[in-house]
Amino acid sequence: MLADQPSRSMIFTAMRRAAHQLLDHPRLFEDPLAVGLIPEASERAVLATVDEHRAPLSILFRALFAYRSRFAEDRLAEAAFRGVRQYVVVGAGLDTFAWRQPSFARDMRIFYVDHPRSLAWTTAQFRRRGLPTPPNLSLVAADLEAQELAIGLDEHGFERETGAFCSVLGVTQYLSREAVEALLSFAASLPTQSEIVFSFVPPDDELEGEELTAAIHSVKLTEAMGEPWRTRLRPSEAFDLLTRLGFGEVFHLTPKRAQQRYFAGRDDMLRAPRFEQLIAATI
Repeated sequence: MLADQPSRSMIFTAMRRAAHQLLDHPRLFEDPLAVGLIPEASERAVLATVDEHRAPLSILFRALFAYRSRFAEDRLAEAAFRGVRQYVVVGAGLDTFAWRQPSFARDMRIFYVDHPRSLAWTTAQFRRRGLPTPPNLSLVAADLEAQELAIGLDEHGFERETGAFCSVLGVTQYLSREAVEALLSFAASLPTQSEIVFSFVPPDDELEGEELTAAIHSVKLTEAMGEPWRTRLRPSEAFDLLTRLGFGEVFHLTPKRAQQRYFAGRDDMLRAPRFEQLIAATI
């Protein structure tokens, strides 16, 4: 991030989430609070730039942000059914789950983790929108390159002996390899039935065509924002790492599986992207 500024990439994400609510039917992911959460994500702003939002790369990014949130929250619901009662959102940004909690989440403790500058800025945006902090939400300021996640969570009442679900979307590419391994190690240390869902970006040599273009575009864009990509993983690397850390079940939502599960039957241009992929790993 640029000095004294919150993450700019989360603003980009918020704009695409709002555009999905306004432009895509049927929606992959219902998030009405995304529209108008920040000025750049207002209905007026989206419709004023509708041609940009209909460009192929914009549609691909929009599909990514919608389906990765849908997948994470689908898995969260399954974890809640197993009895998991803690939800940790790493790189929370402008995520709105805490304000649209389904019934299964109302007895959960929710922890939003983000860099201190970003967290201060997003908290102000939620207040401006008239969204006070829910009683079961804790805001955890943490720089994952300088501090272990567990330390920040412990300071806010996280119970390490209780099962937890961790969501880490659009984060690993910005962390060092050491910080990624530390994050996964923390999840692996949690009790049985705990789970982590995270996204990762494969290296360029595993991509082609529009997917490679999207990755190259993202690298240049985030570099200019002061948020360079630092870690990219092949699926085989991710599997090996998770196995070594002791995860029992590892599920890779491959682009083919994602297409079948979330995009089948659509008659628009939304499709499962390949340049960022998802894994769910359970203890």
